Amino acid sequence: MDAPVHQFQTSDYQYNINNAPWRKLLWVKQNYPDNYVDSTFLDELQKNVNVHTYDYWKMVCESGIITQHISSVVVFIAIFIFLQMGTLAASHLIWAGSLLTGIGYVFCDLVMTNHTFERKRVVKSAVFFFSTLLGLSPILKTLTSQISDDTIWALTVCCFLANVLFHDYISHSRLRVKIPGSLSTNAAIFASVLLASRLDTNMDVFGLLSFAVEWFALFPILRRYLQELNPKVHITLTISILLVVVIMFLRISKAIVFLYMLGFCFITFICPYWLIFIQKYKNEIHGPWDEARPRLQKSKRNLYRKRPAA
Repeated sequence: MDAPVHQFQTSDYQYNINNAPWRKLLWVKQNYPDNYVDSTFLDELQKNVNVHTYDYWKMVCESGIITQHISSVVVFIAIFIFLQMGTLAASHLIWAGSLLTGIGYVFCDLVMTNHTFERKRVVKSAVFFFSTLLGLSPILKTLTSQISDDTIWALTVCCFLANVLFHDYISHSRLRVKIPGSLSTNAAIFASVLLASRLDTNMDVFGLLSFAVEWFALFPILRRYLQELNPKVHITLTISILLVVVIMFLRISKAIVFLYMLGFCFITFICPYWLIFIQKYKNEIHGPWDEARPRLQKSKRNLYRKRPAA
Protein backbone atom coordinates (compact mmCIF):
# COMPACT_ATOMS: atom_id res chain seq x y z
CA MET A 1 0.00 0.00 0.00
CA ASP A 2 1.40 3.41 -0.95
CA ALA A 3 2.25 5.82 1.81
CA PRO A 4 -0.02 8.86 2.03
CA VAL A 5 1.24 12.06 0.54
CA HIS A 6 1.38 15.03 2.92
CA GLN A 7 1.73 18.66 1.95
CA PHE A 8 4.04 21.27 3.48
CA GLN A 9 6.91 18.76 3.75
CA THR A 10 10.57 19.34 3.07
CA SER A 11 12.09 17.71 0.02
CA ASP A 12 14.50 15.56 2.07
CA TYR A 13 11.80 14.06 4.30
CA GLN A 14 10.91 10.41 3.77
CA TYR A 15 7.75 9.00 5.25
CA ASN A 16 8.34 6.06 7.60
CA ILE A 17 5.40 3.82 8.47
CA ASN A 18 7.13 2.80 11.71
CA ASN A 19 7.08 6.36 13.10
CA ALA A 20 4.82 7.06 16.03
CA PRO A 21 1.53 8.79 15.12
CA TRP A 22 1.91 12.50 14.69
CA ARG A 23 0.45 14.66 17.43
CA LYS A 24 -0.32 18.36 17.25
CA LEU A 25 2.05 19.29 20.06
CA LEU A 26 4.91 21.71 19.62
CA TRP A 27 6.64 20.90 22.88
CA VAL A 28 7.03 17.17 22.05
CA LYS A 29 9.98 16.12 19.88
CA GLN A 30 8.69 13.95 17.04
CA ASN A 31 10.21 12.31 13.98
CA TYR A 32 8.43 14.75 11.68
CA PRO A 33 9.46 18.10 10.22
CA ASP A 34 8.16 21.28 11.82
CA ASN A 35 5.84 22.04 8.92
CA TYR A 36 4.33 18.54 8.80
CA VAL A 37 0.53 18.13 8.86
CA ASP A 38 -1.46 14.96 8.58
CA SER A 39 -4.58 14.16 6.59
CA THR A 40 -6.87 15.31 9.41
CA PHE A 41 -5.55 18.85 9.38
CA LEU A 42 -8.50 20.29 7.42
CA ASP A 43 -11.18 18.29 9.24
CA GLU A 44 -11.74 21.20 11.61
CA LEU A 45 -12.03 23.77 8.82
CA GLN A 46 -15.02 26.08 9.22
CA LYS A 47 -16.21 28.64 6.73
CA ASN A 48 -18.26 31.77 7.39
CA VAL A 49 -19.26 30.78 10.91
CA ASN A 50 -19.77 34.43 11.89
CA VAL A 51 -21.65 35.57 8.80
CA HIS A 52 -24.78 37.49 9.74
CA THR A 53 -27.84 37.31 7.51
CA TYR A 54 -29.30 40.76 6.90
CA ASP A 55 -32.88 41.70 6.16
CA TYR A 56 -33.12 44.37 3.48
CA TRP A 57 -36.05 46.38 4.83
CA LYS A 58 -34.73 46.25 8.36
CA MET A 59 -31.47 47.70 7.14
CA VAL A 60 -33.36 50.37 5.20
CA CYS A 61 -35.11 51.34 8.42
CA GLU A 62 -31.90 51.38 10.46
CA SER A 63 -30.11 53.47 7.85
CA GLY A 64 -32.27 56.32 9.12
CA ILE A 65 -29.79 56.69 11.98
CA ILE A 66 -27.23 57.92 9.47
CA THR A 67 -29.55 59.97 7.28
CA GLN A 68 -31.06 61.70 10.31
CA HIS A 69 -27.70 62.95 11.46
CA ILE A 70 -26.61 64.05 7.99
CA SER A 71 -29.94 65.80 7.53
CA SER A 72 -29.53 67.60 10.86
CA VAL A 73 -26.22 69.04 9.65
CA VAL A 74 -27.88 70.19 6.43
CA VAL A 75 -30.72 71.81 8.40
CA PHE A 76 -28.22 73.73 10.53
CA ILE A 77 -26.42 75.02 7.43
CA ALA A 78 -29.76 76.18 5.99
CA ILE A 79 -30.55 78.06 9.21
CA PHE A 80 -27.17 79.81 9.04
CA ILE A 81 -27.88 80.86 5.45
CA PHE A 82 -31.27 82.24 6.44
CA LEU A 83 -29.73 84.22 9.30
CA GLN A 84 -27.04 85.60 7.01
CA MET A 85 -29.60 86.56 4.35
CA GLY A 86 -31.84 88.17 6.95
CA THR A 87 -34.87 86.00 6.14
CA LEU A 88 -34.89 84.49 9.64
CA ALA A 89 -34.96 86.59 12.79
CA ALA A 90 -32.64 85.51 15.59
CA SER A 91 -35.37 86.02 18.18
CA HIS A 92 -37.63 83.57 16.34
CA LEU A 93 -34.84 81.01 16.24
CA ILE A 94 -34.12 81.41 19.95
CA TRP A 95 -37.76 81.03 20.97
CA ALA A 96 -38.35 78.11 18.60
CA GLY A 97 -35.22 76.29 19.78
CA SER A 98 -36.04 76.86 23.44
CA LEU A 99 -39.63 75.71 22.95
CA LEU A 100 -38.65 72.53 21.11
CA THR A 101 -35.94 71.78 23.66
CA GLY A 102 -38.42 72.20 26.50
CA ILE A 103 -40.95 69.93 24.79
CA GLY A 104 -38.27 67.30 24.19
CA TYR A 105 -37.11 67.40 27.80
CA VAL A 106 -40.64 67.11 29.14
CA PHE A 107 -41.28 64.20 26.79
CA CYS A 108 -38.19 62.33 27.95
CA ASP A 109 -38.87 63.19 31.58
CA LEU A 110 -42.49 62.11 31.72
CA VAL A 111 -42.79 59.42 29.08
CA MET A 112 -39.43 57.67 29.28
CA THR A 113 -37.94 58.08 32.72
CA ASN A 114 -38.54 60.07 35.87
CA HIS A 115 -35.86 62.62 36.76
CA THR A 116 -37.86 64.76 39.14
CA PHE A 117 -34.92 65.32 41.48
CA GLU A 118 -32.81 66.72 38.59
CA ARG A 119 -35.26 69.27 37.23
CA LYS A 120 -34.10 72.11 39.45
CA ARG A 121 -30.45 71.47 38.62
CA VAL A 122 -31.21 71.26 34.89
CA VAL A 123 -32.99 74.64 34.94
CA LYS A 124 -30.11 76.27 36.82
CA SER A 125 -27.54 74.83 34.42
CA ALA A 126 -29.51 75.96 31.38
CA VAL A 127 -29.94 79.51 32.68
CA PHE A 128 -26.25 79.78 33.59
CA PHE A 129 -25.10 78.36 30.26
CA PHE A 130 -27.24 80.58 28.04
CA SER A 131 -26.43 83.66 30.13
CA THR A 132 -22.72 82.98 29.71
CA LEU A 133 -23.20 82.37 25.98
CA LEU A 134 -25.08 85.65 25.64
CA GLY A 135 -22.24 87.50 27.35
CA LEU A 136 -19.63 85.88 25.12
CA SER A 137 -21.49 86.57 21.88
CA PRO A 138 -19.68 89.90 21.14
CA ILE A 139 -16.32 88.15 21.59
CA LEU A 140 -17.30 85.19 19.41
CA LYS A 141 -18.59 87.54 16.73
CA THR A 142 -15.14 89.07 16.23
CA LEU A 143 -13.15 85.93 17.01
CA THR A 144 -12.19 85.21 13.40
CA SER A 145 -12.39 88.69 11.94
CA GLN A 146 -8.78 88.48 10.66
CA ILE A 147 -9.37 85.18 8.86
CA SER A 148 -10.57 85.08 5.27
CA ASP A 149 -13.96 83.71 4.34
CA ASP A 150 -12.48 80.92 2.23
CA THR A 151 -10.56 79.60 5.23
CA ILE A 152 -13.68 79.73 7.38
CA TRP A 153 -15.73 77.78 4.83
CA ALA A 154 -12.99 75.16 4.42
CA LEU A 155 -12.61 74.68 8.19
CA THR A 156 -16.37 74.48 8.57
CA VAL A 157 -16.62 71.73 5.97
CA CYS A 158 -13.81 69.77 7.65
CA CYS A 159 -15.46 70.10 11.07
CA PHE A 160 -18.85 68.96 9.82
CA LEU A 161 -17.23 66.01 8.05
CA ALA A 162 -15.55 65.07 11.34
CA ASN A 163 -18.90 65.40 13.08
CA VAL A 164 -20.55 63.01 10.62
CA LEU A 165 -17.67 60.51 10.54
CA PHE A 166 -17.08 60.30 14.30
CA HIS A 167 -20.67 60.46 15.46
CA ASP A 168 -21.78 57.54 17.63
CA TYR A 169 -24.37 55.76 15.50
CA ILE A 170 -24.66 52.78 17.85
CA SER A 171 -28.08 52.40 19.42
CA HIS A 172 -28.09 52.21 23.21
CA SER A 173 -30.72 50.99 25.58
CA ARG A 174 -33.18 53.58 26.82
CA LEU A 175 -31.96 52.90 30.33
CA ARG A 176 -28.39 53.88 29.41
CA VAL A 177 -28.65 56.62 26.79
CA LYS A 178 -25.32 58.42 26.69
CA ILE A 179 -24.30 61.88 25.57
CA PRO A 180 -22.98 61.85 21.98
CA GLY A 181 -19.26 61.39 21.46
CA SER A 182 -17.17 64.37 22.52
CA LEU A 183 -15.12 64.52 19.30
CA SER A 184 -18.19 64.65 17.07
CA THR A 185 -19.99 67.18 19.26
CA ASN A 186 -16.94 69.43 19.67
CA ALA A 187 -16.37 69.42 15.91
CA ALA A 188 -19.96 70.55 15.30
CA ILE A 189 -19.78 73.27 17.97
CA PHE A 190 -16.48 74.53 16.57
CA ALA A 191 -18.00 74.67 13.09
CA SER A 192 -20.93 76.60 14.56
CA VAL A 193 -18.57 79.13 16.15
CA LEU A 194 -16.84 79.61 12.80
CA LEU A 195 -20.15 80.21 11.04
CA ALA A 196 -21.45 82.47 13.81
CA SER A 197 -18.41 84.72 13.43
CA ARG A 198 -19.66 85.63 9.96
CA LEU A 199 -23.04 86.94 11.18
CA ASP A 200 -23.83 90.64 11.54
CA THR A 201 -25.33 91.06 15.02
CA ASN A 202 -24.64 89.70 18.48
CA MET A 203 -28.19 88.38 18.69
CA ASP A 204 -27.67 86.37 15.52
CA VAL A 205 -24.50 84.88 17.00
CA PHE A 206 -26.25 83.98 20.24
CA GLY A 207 -29.23 82.50 18.40
CA LEU A 208 -27.10 80.31 16.12
CA LEU A 209 -24.81 79.05 18.91
CA SER A 210 -27.66 78.32 21.32
CA PHE A 211 -29.43 76.40 18.57
CA ALA A 212 -26.16 74.55 17.80
CA VAL A 213 -25.93 73.30 21.38
CA GLU A 214 -29.56 72.18 21.33
CA TRP A 215 -29.27 70.64 17.87
CA PHE A 216 -25.94 68.80 18.11
CA ALA A 217 -25.78 67.94 21.82
CA LEU A 218 -29.37 67.40 22.94
CA PHE A 219 -31.26 66.39 19.80
CA PRO A 220 -29.18 63.20 19.20
CA ILE A 221 -30.23 61.99 22.67
CA LEU A 222 -33.88 62.45 21.79
CA ARG A 223 -33.37 60.66 18.48
CA ARG A 224 -32.00 57.63 20.32
CA TYR A 225 -34.98 57.65 22.66
CA LEU A 226 -37.36 57.69 19.71
CA GLN A 227 -35.41 54.97 17.91
CA GLU A 228 -35.75 52.64 20.89
CA LEU A 229 -39.36 53.65 21.51
CA ASN A 230 -40.94 52.47 18.26
CA PRO A 231 -39.63 51.79 14.73
CA LYS A 232 -42.59 53.68 13.26
CA VAL A 233 -41.67 56.77 15.26
CA HIS A 234 -38.09 56.43 14.04
CA ILE A 235 -39.23 56.24 10.40
CA THR A 236 -41.57 59.19 10.87
CA LEU A 237 -38.74 61.30 12.29
CA THR A 238 -36.49 60.38 9.36
CA ILE A 239 -39.12 61.41 6.81
CA SER A 240 -39.92 64.59 8.76
CA ILE A 241 -36.31 65.77 8.77
CA LEU A 242 -36.07 64.92 5.06
CA LEU A 243 -39.08 67.11 4.29
CA VAL A 244 -37.68 69.93 6.42
CA VAL A 245 -34.41 69.85 4.46
CA VAL A 246 -36.23 69.85 1.11
CA ILE A 247 -38.54 72.72 2.07
CA MET A 248 -35.70 74.85 3.46
CA PHE A 249 -33.30 74.36 0.57
CA LEU A 250 -35.91 74.86 -2.14
CA ARG A 251 -35.59 78.55 -1.30
CA ILE A 252 -31.79 78.38 -1.50
CA SER A 253 -30.80 76.02 -4.31
CA LYS A 254 -32.74 73.35 -6.14
CA ALA A 255 -29.49 71.73 -7.28
CA ILE A 256 -28.56 71.08 -3.64
CA VAL A 257 -31.98 69.53 -3.07
CA PHE A 258 -31.41 67.22 -6.03
CA LEU A 259 -27.96 66.17 -4.78
CA TYR A 260 -29.29 65.70 -1.27
CA MET A 261 -32.11 63.44 -2.49
CA LEU A 262 -29.62 61.38 -4.50
CA GLY A 263 -27.43 60.93 -1.45
CA PHE A 264 -30.42 60.11 0.74
CA CYS A 265 -31.66 57.42 -1.68
CA PHE A 266 -28.15 56.01 -2.05
CA ILE A 267 -27.65 55.62 1.71
CA THR A 268 -31.17 54.40 2.39
CA PHE A 269 -31.80 51.99 -0.50
CA ILE A 270 -28.58 51.29 -2.42
CA CYS A 271 -26.13 50.76 0.44
CA PRO A 272 -28.22 48.07 2.22
CA TYR A 273 -28.65 46.18 -1.06
CA TRP A 274 -24.94 46.55 -1.75
CA LEU A 275 -24.03 45.10 1.65
CA ILE A 276 -26.37 42.12 1.19
CA PHE A 277 -25.06 41.55 -2.35
CA ILE A 278 -21.39 41.36 -1.33
CA GLN A 279 -22.10 38.92 1.50
CA LYS A 280 -22.01 36.02 -0.96
CA TYR A 281 -18.37 36.83 -1.73
CA LYS A 282 -17.35 36.64 1.89
CA ASN A 283 -15.03 33.71 2.60
CA GLU A 284 -13.97 33.66 6.23
CA ILE A 285 -12.18 30.50 7.36
CA HIS A 286 -11.44 29.20 10.83
CA GLY A 287 -9.40 26.18 11.83
CA PRO A 288 -6.66 24.79 14.05
CA TRP A 289 -4.21 27.39 12.72
CA ASP A 290 -6.05 30.25 14.44
CA GLU A 291 -4.45 31.93 17.42
CA ALA A 292 -5.55 30.67 20.79
CA ARG A 293 -8.15 32.85 22.47
CA PRO A 294 -7.83 33.00 26.26
CA ARG A 295 -11.02 32.51 28.22
CA LEU A 296 -10.87 34.72 31.27
CA GLN A 297 -12.89 33.81 34.29
CA LYS A 298 -15.54 36.24 35.41
CA SER A 299 -14.53 38.36 38.35
CA LYS A 300 -16.01 37.11 41.57
CA ARG A 301 -16.68 40.21 43.59
CA ASN A 302 -18.07 38.30 46.53
CA LEU A 303 -15.21 35.79 46.66
CA TYR A 304 -13.60 37.29 49.73
CA ARG A 305 -16.75 38.62 51.33
CA LYS A 306 -17.48 37.13 54.69
CA ARG A 307 -20.29 34.67 54.47
CA PRO A 308 -23.14 34.96 56.99
CA ALA A 309 -23.19 32.41 59.74
CA ALA A 310 -25.50 29.52 59.17
